[in-house]
Amino acid sequence: MADNQGGKGLAVVTGASTGIGYELAKCAAQDGYDLIIAANEERINQAAAHLKEFGTAVEAVEADLSTTQGVDRLVERITASGRSVDLLMANAGRGLGKAFLDQDFAEARKVVETNITGTIHLIHAVGNQMRSRGEGRILLTGSIAGFMPGSYQAVYNATKAFINSFSFALREELKDCGVTVSCLMPGATETEFFKRAGLLDTAIGQSKKDDAGEVARIGYDAMMDGEGDVVSGWKNKLQAAVANVTPASVLAHQHSKMAEPGSGRK
Repeated sequence: MADNQGGKGLAVVTGASTGIGYELAKCAAQDGYDLIIAANEERINQAAAHLKEFGTAVEAVEADLSTTQGVDRLVERITASGRSVDLLMANAGRGLGKAFLDQDFAEARKVVETNITGTIHLIHAVGNQMRSRGEGRILLTGSIAGFMPGSYQAVYNATKAFINSFSFALREELKDCGVTVSCLMPGATETEFFKRAGLLDTAIGQSKKDDAGEVARIGYDAMMDGEGDVVSGWKNKLQAAVANVTPASVLAHQHSKMAEPGSGRK
């Protein structure tokens, strides 16, 4: 990737082939940032082609960020660009429905390795570079799912609880370093998440969802404003507030009504 001539800098976005990640990349492209985008599918190249229409340089990296090799591959491509990362949007994630004991454990482990291990691995690598320079912005995609025990999505919700918590801790550690850390906490959003997680026959899978572009814009603006966290949408804000004062056992029961297989309309 050639040096940006007159642009604003370099943004790295993971999980950027579709959904919130793609829309975050679009926000950065519209702001004049060059992009390095990553996802574990060939469609990341199609996303790059569309994003180039905004007149910015875009490099696509097809990599499995649930693996050490995948994260290393992305970091190597960042290093090879010869550029400093100004914006890091760690959005890659995956979900998984069904009762925990009915899940394929290899798939459950991949949820943890993508949502947690790969995310913090990448942030550790890029965050150290930002701290050394004394500037940079990091956005993590958490979820309001992290506020509640996720019956029939137990592993996924737990990973988002980790991300929500991690973002606040990292923000505190970097507050005097010129690096900001923000966490976007969306609710159900119109993406391929529910299909990929096997949740299409559930009440939450069939519920009305927020627009991915609007959610991404809220998160992007929060990052650029240096906000610590943002819950997208007033309904999600209300749900998050209620979750904070509701017993965990009640939340777990309520979640089961939304996420239990077959809970959707027949």
